[in-house]
Amino acid sequence: MQNGEQVHTTDFHLRTYDSCVVKTEAFEKSRQYVEYTCDYKELLNLKCPLHPSSFFLDSGFRSLSWDRVSLSASAVGGCRGGRPGRRDLAGLRSSMASEAPQGPGDAARAPDQALFPPSFSVSEIKNKQRRHFMFLRWKQQRRKEKLANKKKRKKEREALGDKAPPKPVPKTIENQRVYDETTVDPNDEEVAFDEATDEFAPYFNRLTVPKVLITTSDRPRGRTVRFCEQLSTVIPNSHVYYRRGLALKKIIPQCISRDFTDLIVINEDRKIPNGLVLSHLPDGPTAHFRMSSVRLRKEIKRKGKEPTEHQPEVILNNFTTRLGHSIGRMFASLFPHDPQFIGRQVATFHNQRDYIFFRFHRYIFKSEKKVGIQELGPRFTLKLRSLQKGTFDSKFGEYEWIHKRREMDTSRRKFHL
Repeated sequence: MQNGEQVHTTDFHLRTYDSCVVKTEAFEKSRQYVEYTCDYKELLNLKCPLHPSSFFLDSGFRSLSWDRVSLSASAVGGCRGGRPGRRDLAGLRSSMASEAPQGPGDAARAPDQALFPPSFSVSEIKNKQRRHFMFLRWKQQRRKEKLANKKKRKKEREALGDKAPPKPVPKTIENQRVYDETTVDPNDEEVAFDEATDEFAPYFNRLTVPKVLITTSDRPRGRTVRFCEQLSTVIPNSHVYYRRGLALKKIIPQCISRDFTDLIVINEDRKIPNGLVLSHLPDGPTAHFRMSSVRLRKEIKRKGKEPTEHQPEVILNNFTTRLGHSIGRMFASLFPHDPQFIGRQVATFHNQRDYIFFRFHRYIFKSEKKVGIQELGPRFTLKLRSLQKGTFDSKFGEYEWIHKRREMDTSRRKFHL
């Protein structure tokens, strides 16, 4: 038989695209290739086992009937790179004949026996484009199966009615959280006593009015300056001043003499804000946060108009431990007590897995049951690094809490706020 000569057989089916060089059992013995050309036909029921990394495989394939497959044979020398020669198909035909079903019962079971081994993985496909394509097909198939199972369970629940079993609660990192002994109980007398005597008691007793100073690190760049200006529109009665090389130890006494209640310092690295120091005056405490995911107003899609001067409402979510309770009270002390609801503006500090997400929204009541919200910006994310007693003192300050990754981050289900 000459190279490229066409022969026809009905003994095997194949699923592939265009032409694909595959390996057979005869290849393992004679080290020769066989090229199957399928012309975009989806074929299955493969009786001549192929190498799984040489073609497309779909986990949801079905048996199709096709009576003719075009096969072109080419020969390769004993070593790689040899010249093509003649191809003897006697061994291949004999192996196919030995694998052919002998009786009607075997013919009925042939499609099931021709499936590929269960150990096949998409990662075995060598071609990068094909591997990516098959991975997308696999994800799409899983999505369809998940949706079908969901619809099936919904129909079963509707059929059972009141007798339907309760819905299973999905396992998440939040509801599998390791219990913290310092979790705050609102009815605890010790917690109530600490709140009445801590550094924030004058604010919560309405003895002081918040007045905030916002400053930056030395020589701030444009993005940090714009972020400070936008942050000052979120926090009422806040003022922005630039450092100009002045040390924080000298700034704090000046803030106390001018009746400032809080000091916010925005640090930057490579022109990007990456840190925030919040110090409550005059007696502390001082918290140091790592800042990330900063987005200015112009970078937020579908943002609303500029915020008004109305005092916003404040929402503090998920600050459950004693440490988280202190951080939440520190954020609350930045805003006045009586919000102006006519402005419909809300500042949210949401704690999730020890990351504090800040958002600033405006809401509108569309009906008695529907409410629409519109983000105003800016937005950012904070991660607590340390909490220090008193005002800022990097050398001789006493720390209440310091985040140590190697000692504290031993479990993904352990949170501190």
